[in-house]
Amino acid sequence: MTNDMKSGRGSRARGMGLAALRGLALALISLPGAVLCLVLSLVSLALIPIGVGIVTTPWVLTGVRAFADWRRVLAAEWGGVRIPSAYRPLPKDANPWGRTFGMLGDPATWRDLRWLPVDMTAGFVTALLPAVLLLYPLEGFAIAAGLWRVFTDSGGGTYWYGFVPVTGQASALGAGALALVLLVFAHFYTARLLQAHFRLTRAVLSSNQGELAARVRVLTESRQDAVDTSAAELRRIERDLHDGAQARLVAMGMDLGTIEMLLDKDPEQARQLVAQARQSSVDALAELRDLVRGIHPPVLAERGLGDAVRALALRLPVATEVNVELPGRAEAPVESAAYFAVSEVLTNAVKHSGADRIWIDLHHVPEGAGLLRVCVTDNGRGGAVITAGSGLAGVERRLGTFDGVLAVSSPAGGPTMVTMEIPCALS
Repeated sequence: MTNDMKSGRGSRARGMGLAALRGLALALISLPGAVLCLVLSLVSLALIPIGVGIVTTPWVLTGVRAFADWRRVLAAEWGGVRIPSAYRPLPKDANPWGRTFGMLGDPATWRDLRWLPVDMTAGFVTALLPAVLLLYPLEGFAIAAGLWRVFTDSGGGTYWYGFVPVTGQASALGAGALALVLLVFAHFYTARLLQAHFRLTRAVLSSNQGELAARVRVLTESRQDAVDTSAAELRRIERDLHDGAQARLVAMGMDLGTIEMLLDKDPEQARQLVAQARQSSVDALAELRDLVRGIHPPVLAERGLGDAVRALALRLPVATEVNVELPGRAEAPVESAAYFAVSEVLTNAVKHSGADRIWIDLHHVPEGAGLLRVCVTDNGRGGAVITAGSGLAGVERRLGTFDGVLAVSSPAGGPTMVTMEIPCALS
């Protein structure tokens, strides 16, 4: 029992000293870091109207994010406080304009900028308190041991330790008693004060309830879009079956009935109807294949997204180059969404861009939880925009169901680059 008590006291003392050292290091490093990040951010944002900030802002905000992510790591490792990083992904090949306003449109960016002044004030104080609470009692013990004579002789007056005026040995012992009380507080609260610093950081950096509600609203809209899209797709399938293959099969059945009646009376007419029925069966089979391909292409199910996109490119009337770097396969719903998104973008490029060449780049980014990225570029006239009711708006809704994003860069005169990203892991 005695050994356990000694071990517990030693562990508490080590934890108290470690918390004080970590808090002191945080205070000394975070204050200049937060000041530097805030000043650079404000200057860069102020330079956006004259164009300089368009170039510098992405770099500065990337540095701010790295600083905030480092503090998230320390909060988890030193305080056991988890602070999720919720930055929106940006297209890898986005131009400075797109990166700047993409980052400024991210609520997490403004949380970082609000956190910097808090970190350099309240954050600095809460980080420094553990060290002060541990080190300040040492001064009180030194004063009680006789150091008060040096302070009072050199200063020629009363020396204050906290709220205790030290003028002689009796008051110096009072300062020592106050130091002992502070040390007891340090023994119990030093580690908790450091954790309070990290909780303050989490309170500012974490997403608030308003953003959570907005996120729920986006997911609800995405789900409704998925339901509407599925219903529209079902109606299209029913219409295609009714107007296409079903009508041909009905006509073929009627031809076979006529053939049965004419077989003895007019063999020549029966042979013509047999040929017509055979052609109807061929046409019905072709329409059924096209319908199945529109629902879920067999090549996509059998060989994966890369080969399905290559097969899609082969049917285009425009010279198309496809580059695929996928070390595995995504889940079937993700592959299907990506395939039909690429199909819609290619259809738009062929119909509206006037391009004579298209490039498709398909690869997977393994960082984090993984990201499927597809870039479709054409050398057409440009001017593509995402407007309500357009094909690109439909692609954006389709990707939104999977937390995917769509970015379009299409200046007048071209070229047009459409970048699609879907968070996913490969098997």
